[in-house]
Amino acid sequence: MTIHWCGTGLSAIPGLRRLIEARHDVTVWNRTVDKARAEVGDLTDDIRAFDIGALGEVLKKGDVIVSMLPGDWHVPLAELAIEKGANFVSSSYIAPEMRALDDKAREAGVALVNEVGLDPGIDHLMAHALVDDYRASAAFDPQNHLSFISYCGGIPKHPNAFRYKFSWSPLGVLKALRSPSRSIRNYAPLDVARPWDAISSYVAPLPDPESFEVYPNRDSLPFMRQYEFEEHWPVKEFVRGTLRLNGWSEAWAGVFKEIETLSGPQGDARLKDMSDTFWAENAYDEGEPDRVVLCVGLKAEKDGREVWHKTYVMDAWGDERGTAMARLVSIPVSLAVEAVLNRAIPAGVHAAPSDPKLVQKWMGEIDKLAQHLQVVDHTA
Repeated sequence: MTIHWCGTGLSAIPGLRRLIEARHDVTVWNRTVDKARAEVGDLTDDIRAFDIGALGEVLKKGDVIVSMLPGDWHVPLAELAIEKGANFVSSSYIAPEMRALDDKAREAGVALVNEVGLDPGIDHLMAHALVDDYRASAAFDPQNHLSFISYCGGIPKHPNAFRYKFSWSPLGVLKALRSPSRSIRNYAPLDVARPWDAISSYVAPLPDPESFEVYPNRDSLPFMRQYEFEEHWPVKEFVRGTLRLNGWSEAWAGVFKEIETLSGPQGDARLKDMSDTFWAENAYDEGEPDRVVLCVGLKAEKDGREVWHKTYVMDAWGDERGTAMARLVSIPVSLAVEAVLNRAIPAGVHAAPSDPKLVQKWMGEIDKLAQHLQVVDHTA
């Protein structure tokens, strides 16, 4: 069975190299062959110009397509996988169009696995592990009031005046700032039109506790079901959000103010200009270390008293192995590919696994990727 890895961008390489070095049968597809050759040409000659038609001609039953391409390619490639009886893996969120392929994938007996990068991905594994741990604890009670947080951010290891640096085009970050979010705060849905309307402070339980600015992103509510929260559990807080260095909101105040005024084609053009400027002024220098901080916590309270509270905290930064972001996005993708090949993930559309054996195995591998990873028991 062949792994067809599509896309060799900055966040793809460590996972791709891991699969090739493990002697899996890998064909590398990229729009620019020379770029792919520069990244993995020392390991393989099987590098081809990406073309969905050419891929379809060689794709066989049981193969795996990995899409590290822009999001609009995921569904067409997943549809091709179903047609050929192959499987599909991506690190991206499950779009409604991907979710709609679930029945077809099950009928075809193929797995379409998504949300297996960093965020979404590693955060899901941590959430599943915490919920399982809580359910198995003596403190578990369906009447307990629960608070769940998940904050992740890529931040500069060496802070700059802008309080942020870019690994790739800033356009995606700027567009995300225009997106509304929904989370739960004080037992009620909190709808926010713009992230800067809900910035708060969070102290990460690192060995030396460190405070960050955080804000909710996207719609957190569907993840309660994904993390197997029961509908009758009282939920005080539930938020999946983004983490930034302190001072970020102040440094970006002018950006927020201008984004608020942008709309239509002219607004999109201005966003592109802003993106180009930020890339020129605030991109990482060659060899400069990035940093990723991820905190996922679950707290249970009874009669206003904390009875169970644990937090996964991860701190990783770029080193001689490359950037932290690339490791933490692409290595979990490679683990998902191996799980699919080993038939450890059933047919259908899936996010990162909740199976305790897979979660434990993957977290063991992820522990090697981060300079610091621990579960903090706040009630111990």
